[in-house]
Parts: sequence; C-alpha cells; structure tokens
Amino acid sequence: MNFFLETLKVIVLLIYYILESLVFLVVPRRKKNVSGEIVLITGAASGVGRLLAIKFASLGATVVLWDINQEGLNCAAKQARENGAGRVHSYVCDCSKRQDIYRVADQVKKEVGDVSILINNAGIVIGKRFLDSPDAFLEKTMDVNTIAHFWTYKAFLPAMVAANHGHLVSIASCAGLCGVSGLSDYCASKFAAIGFAESIDMEMRVLRRTGVKTTIVCPYFINTGMFDGVKTKWPHVLPVLDPEYVAQKIVSAVRQNQEMLIIPPRIFYIIYFSKSFLPMKAIVLLLDYFGCLDMMDTFKGRPKKE
Repeated sequence: MNFFLETLKVIVLLIYYILESLVFLVVPRRKKNVSGEIVLITGAASGVGRLLAIKFASLGATVVLWDINQEGLNCAAKQARENGAGRVHSYVCDCSKRQDIYRVADQVKKEVGDVSILINNAGIVIGKRFLDSPDAFLEKTMDVNTIAHFWTYKAFLPAMVAANHGHLVSIASCAGLCGVSGLSDYCASKFAAIGFAESIDMEMRVLRRTGVKTTIVCPYFINTGMFDGVKTKWPHVLPVLDPEYVAQKIVSAVRQNQEMLIIPPRIFYIIYFSKSFLPMKAIVLLLDYFGCLDMMDTFKGRPKKE
C-alpha cells in the first residue's frame, strides 16, 4: 500500500474511532456476562478488593482471593459466599515475593482452573517524602504495586493467550498520571503499572489476541483507610471516593471492555490532557489550586496491624 492510500485509511479509521467513542459516551456499551468466569483478585481481604469479590460473586463468577491477611480473607470469602458465589477460593499470598506468587498461582491452576479475569489490586503506600523514605520501603512499594504484576501476568496470561479469552485489570491510580509531593515511590509504581498494562495490551493486539482485554483503572483517593488523613482542598470538585462506588464502576468497566477508567473522570481527564501542552509552571499552578502539592501533609494511613 502506498503512502497516500495508507494515510487516507488511517484518517478515515481515526475519524470512525473518534465518532464511535463519542457514541459510547451517550449509548452505554453492552455488558458481557461474567458468570462462570474465574476471577482472581489480589489484595482481596479489604477495601475495594473485597467489594470486587462480592460484586463478581453476585454475578455468578468463581472468585479467587489473594491477600497476606488470613483473617481478612476469611471474612471476604464469607461475604462472597453470602452474595451467591458458587465457588470461592482464598489463598494467603505475599505479592512482594515472586516465588510466593508462582507457588500460589500453580496451586490455583491445579485446584480451581485457568484464571480468565485477573485483577491486580494489591497495593501499599508509604506516604513520606522521598528522602525520608527507607530504602526497604521504597523497594516494597515497587515490588507490590508494579513488579507483582509481572509475575501474575507470567502465571496466568499464557492460558488466556492460548484460549484468546481473558481480561487483565490493573488497579492503578490518578497518581500514575501526575506526580504528587509525598508520593514519589507510589507515583513511580503506578506510572510503571500503567505503562506495563498498556504495553501488554499492545502485545495482545500484535499477536491478534483481541479476545484478551485490558482495563486500567485510575481512581483518586478512596475512603478505604489506605490514605487515611489525606484531605482534599475542594471536596465538591475532587471528593475522596466511596469504595462501593469505585467497585461498581470497575465492574461495569470490565463488563463493557473499557480500556481506561479514570475516577472522577472530568477533572483528571483535563489535567492529564493539559500536561501534553501546558508549560510546567502552569501545571504546578493547577496542581496547587487543586491542593495536590500539600495533600499528603496530613497523611496517616492504615494502622500497622492492617
């Protein structure tokens, strides 16, 4: 194909895809059935992870719960069963350790089957400025928030590729779209998680495995205790999010094969887009206006036992 024809083809398809996306803003996509799917959720003992387990259970999915907290896992599994899950399996797994992930993944494949929806939800935060953060904590943040995704994908993606069926869900953060003072390691880990998920999505397209879908989730602060103490400057514009609302939005995004979910959408889409053309001073001005420069000053986080 010569340059002119290929350029024309790209322009026509570009216009078509843009119009298609605009239509889907008004007309919701048809939701796929997840009944019978095997859904694995990391960090499932509390917060959004537990709510996702309950919601997928109510839709008839088999749920597999991973966490380092045995007591929390037991409670999440009980709630999933109460919400109609026919099969619930829980496993203690330290997502900061590659060998632990591979060991438990092998156990899941033997006892449950091939995972068809993988939700990398486990995450940790230090909440200190970079120079005040111990080296071991920095490494742990990257291990849990990013590197663990490498090993879960290595464990479960091959079966999805072979069947040309599956869904990879990365629970990232709006902190993966914009740097925040006091969250240097967390932002780095979430930027990396987004880049990794996007790259794997591209690989699936190149391999023509279009049945393997990707959803990247970028929420603002969620009221789960993880960011306890953080205050938002303009709560009517950037509210701390309700976990139930976030979980429902994630389930809907997965069922509609939505590639990117930013919550709340309007303001962060504007900030994300503005970074591509505004000067840095203007970006800093906006971040200061929205309170993003000092929001971590009141951070407390979860109690140590959690």
